[in-house]
Formats: sequence, C-alpha cells, structure tokens
Amino acid sequence: MRMVDIIEKKRDQHALTKDEIEFFINGYTKGDIPDYQISSLMMAIYFNGMSDDEATHLTEAILNSGDTIDLSSIAGTKVDKHSTGGVGDKTTLVLGPLVAACGAKFAKLSGRGLGHTGGTLDKLESIKGFNISLSNEAFINQVNDINIAVAGQTSQLAPADKLLYALRDVTGTVPSIPLIAASIMSKKLASGADVIVLDVKIGEGAFMKTLEDAKALSRIMVKIGENFGKKIIAFITDMSEPLGFAVGNKLEVVEAIQTLQGNGPKDLHKLCLEIGAYLVYHAKLTESLDQAREMIEQKIQNLEASDIFKTMLETQNGTYPDLNDYIHTKGIISVKSESSGYVKKLNALDIGLAAMRLGAGRATKDDTIDPDVGIVLNKKVGDKVEKGEELAYIYNNKDDITEEVKTVLNAFTITTEFQEKKPLIIEIID
Repeated sequence: MRMVDIIEKKRDQHALTKDEIEFFINGYTKGDIPDYQISSLMMAIYFNGMSDDEATHLTEAILNSGDTIDLSSIAGTKVDKHSTGGVGDKTTLVLGPLVAACGAKFAKLSGRGLGHTGGTLDKLESIKGFNISLSNEAFINQVNDINIAVAGQTSQLAPADKLLYALRDVTGTVPSIPLIAASIMSKKLASGADVIVLDVKIGEGAFMKTLEDAKALSRIMVKIGENFGKKIIAFITDMSEPLGFAVGNKLEVVEAIQTLQGNGPKDLHKLCLEIGAYLVYHAKLTESLDQAREMIEQKIQNLEASDIFKTMLETQNGTYPDLNDYIHTKGIISVKSESSGYVKKLNALDIGLAAMRLGAGRATKDDTIDPDVGIVLNKKVGDKVEKGEELAYIYNNKDDITEEVKTVLNAFTITTEFQEKKPLIIEIID
C-alpha cells in the first residue's frame, strides 16, 4: 500500500477503506509517513469530506493508536459529557456532582483550555491541592466509591489525534466536520463511558459558527457512537453570549458552587438540568426524563449534589474553597454603560479574548494561567441598563488594563428596543 495512492483516491472523491485509513494513521503515528503527505490528505478530506463509514473507521484507527480505559469494573452505567468549548462554560463542575448524586457513574477525563475557551482542568487546579493525575485504578475506585472522578487525559490516550490536530492547526484543515468528529469521538470512546452527551456550541464564542455545521457535526458524532454501540446525545446550544456570568477559573468555580447550592445563573442551571436529565434517564435511573429532572432538582435543594462536589475535592486532595477568601487580585474595575437601553448583543468571543489577555486563558499551550483573574458580567442580552450602570467587573492583576476595558465595553451592544433572549438549547439530536 502506498500513501500517494491513498491521497489520489481521496483527491478524486472516492471513499477510503478501513485498511487504508488504518495504514496512514498507524504510519503517521510511528513516524513512517511524512507530514507533507498527511497534510495533503487532510486537505483532500477537507474539500471532499468523508462518509459515515469512513469517519467511523478514522475514529477507530485514532482510538486504537494508544491506550483505552476499561471501565467494566465500575458497577452500573458509566456516563460522560463533552463540550466543544465555550466562554464561561463551567458545566462539568455542576453537572458531574448532580448526576453522581442521582446515582449515575460520572467518569470524566478532561483537557486544558487553549485560547478564549477555558478548560475544566484549569478550573479544578485553581482549587488548592486538587490532584488531576489519577492512576486508572484510583480513577475506577473513586467512581465506584463516590460515583464521580474528573482527571486529566494521559498522553497515551489517542496519541494520533494530538499529532493530526497539530498538523491540521498549521495547514488550514481544522474546520473539517469528519476530522473534528473523529478527533472528539476517538478520545470520548477511549475514555470508556456508555452514555455520552455532546454539548455542541454555536455562535461567536464557539468553534461552530453556523447551525448547519453544528447539525452536521452532531449527526455524524451520534452515528459514530451508534456504530460503536454507545448512546450518544448531542445538544446544540447557543454561545453567542457567555454561559452564566463568570469567566475565569476561580470565578467559575465560585459560580459552579453557587449553582449546586441553588443560587446560580438561570442559563447554567437550565443547561445542567437538561443534560443531566438525559444522562440520568439513559443510565436507567428513572423511567422518564421528567422524573430525572425532578430528581436533579431535589439533589440541588437538599444539597446532596453540593456535598458530592465537596467529597470529590477532598478525595482528590483538594481544599473546599472559602468563598470569602478565595479570589485575590490587585483590583476590580467596573465597566460602565455609556448609554441607556437594553442589551441587544453580548459578544462571547470578545469577552473570552479579554479574559485570556488578563491571564485567565492561554494564547499558546506554554502560557501560564492566572487563576484569580477574569470577568463577571452584570448584564446579559435582554437586560435593561441605565447610562453609568455597571455592565461587568474585571478582576485583574495587571498594571494597565485599558485595552481589556475597551474590549469588554465594546462587547456590549445597547439598543433602545427591548431584545428577546435567544433559546439556550437550540436542538437535541439522538
């Protein structure tokens, strides 16, 4: 088998076989196939796409390039959730304890954030002492004991994906639906869960910009999961404005704790309730989605979910935060409205980029995170605002944040006409 023949076949819009896909994934992972040939193939796939069968074979080849996690020794249905990335997306911190309190086995391997979207591990590591490096045995034992563990992905989990993504990133082939689907699903399937909800974000602050692309990505990921005998549910959710009010690592931890105690933002509460209901129901813990929603609400009200979060932190050597003495910055600057009216638009991307420049995110993978800094919104789309009223608060440790203040202010569009809020959950595909 020759790599040039595979490139020409895909160039000419023909489907690749399972053997051909395994050949180039294995060859590239071992270093036998050069970057320039894989780059050429990635561009051919970008323009000509892949069938569902091809995408499934690609997912399987990437998955088999490294370790997989066997969760069979965990009693019950194992559940997981993945987000395609968003601004202020602290869903895992709330969702995990909620479904664990309901009896579901939440076994999650997470990654770090890059760019304007925050990573779950960065948020958890802002908690003093929290250990993200669990052995497989410790991970499995913890899920068996307390129904939840969140840890870092090992370097040997789908290593072909890391190689391919690095190459796609510098060759303009990242926005390919089948390549994105195989990248996400290879890691999720390698992590071993039975039921997975995929939160596919759409909007300015998300990777997917159009509903058409979000639907196409969701559909192919659900199909890949089905081909592997897994239950996959895709939520298409709005990310035109940040989720919740807090953007920044410690700030988001605080908001997650408040949500678990029943005092969180309505949009974050709703998203966790709905995703959680699907996980709990498909884990066969209730007879209907409505019963699952009722159970989750009960776990918030009686603080069982909050207690599970505390237990998870303690089990992984973390210290539960004292919210009165947790965030320390040089200053908190308020960003005030220059006009009266209603918030018509709140650009999530601009808020995310401003938070990143403050130090809450990484422009490159080698950047150091400042866990204390970030932005707390005071107004969101549809809210009434008076001239001089605070739109947001910037928690900062920099000497000069003139540009960040300007970016946050310009992220808000104020109009005299009342603006309806967009629905958070646009569509559910399963």
